[in-house]
Amino acid sequence: MSYQMPVRLKATHPIKQMSVSKRLKLRLKQGKVKAIAVVIPFVIFFYLFQLTPLIWVAINSFKYDGEWSLEHYAELLGSAFIRQGFSNSLWLAFWSSLVGLIVAALLVASLRHLNSRLRDFFIAFTNMSSNFAGVPLAFAFIIILGTNGAVTLLLKQWGVIDDFNLYGSHGLLALYIYFQIPLAALLLYPAFDALKQEWQEAAVLLGASQGVYWWRVGLPVLSPALLGTFIILFANAIGAYASVYALTAGNFNVVTVRIASLVSGDLFLEPNLAAAISVVLITVLGVITAINQWLVSRSYHAKR
Repeated sequence: MSYQMPVRLKATHPIKQMSVSKRLKLRLKQGKVKAIAVVIPFVIFFYLFQLTPLIWVAINSFKYDGEWSLEHYAELLGSAFIRQGFSNSLWLAFWSSLVGLIVAALLVASLRHLNSRLRDFFIAFTNMSSNFAGVPLAFAFIIILGTNGAVTLLLKQWGVIDDFNLYGSHGLLALYIYFQIPLAALLLYPAFDALKQEWQEAAVLLGASQGVYWWRVGLPVLSPALLGTFIILFANAIGAYASVYALTAGNFNVVTVRIASLVSGDLFLEPNLAAAISVVLITVLGVITAINQWLVSRSYHAKR
């Protein structure tokens, strides 16, 4: 009789015994669990620092002497001083966003025709300029365009201007435009890559001028990016506080300064009224964003 060695069965891993479809489903499920685990800290952070303050502001805007009331909104609508703050903020935000968008669009369109090294230098400089804001920016404007600023004195000496008030509406508009242009340029730069050189060459071959090309081809393609950038600039301008306060010491009436004075002022502390103003400001921005989304939905890309 021949002796046969016993056959040892190798233990296989449970996952290897599964079919390909089951293993694929298991891996997808594990991937979703990992993705959720990574997102949870962000959700907690968003809730604590975004939703919680927003909920607190919304609730306390309806509290008056410990009771539910619309008194703060009635006071807001009846106060000419607060309405002036909204008017000034909207005026500064609109014109600074419009001018900043136009200048940035021309700048980005010009950058496409430069060599890569010079273009990279301008992009790096724009990125650095977009972070130059707040108190340092206000101090720089005082040195350059203040009452005794270097450029102001030169322009007076040359007879270009008689006087320039940096601390008024037009001075603040110049300040706003300055910090709007770099941000707009950074936002628009990727959008201009959607314009292909072949389109312009085809338009020239068909006899179209530069103006016709931009009106019929360039602007329709760029319209979603232009509208979206304008909304971001508008929100950025209407929420500006540090530069305005540092430049005017809180003497120019804008919404953000009014909210800050009601929350941390030495004489009048009315956080609930400040909450009502904040709710109105958020509502204004929400309406503008909704209009932007409607315009984008009817734009060139949505109809393709």
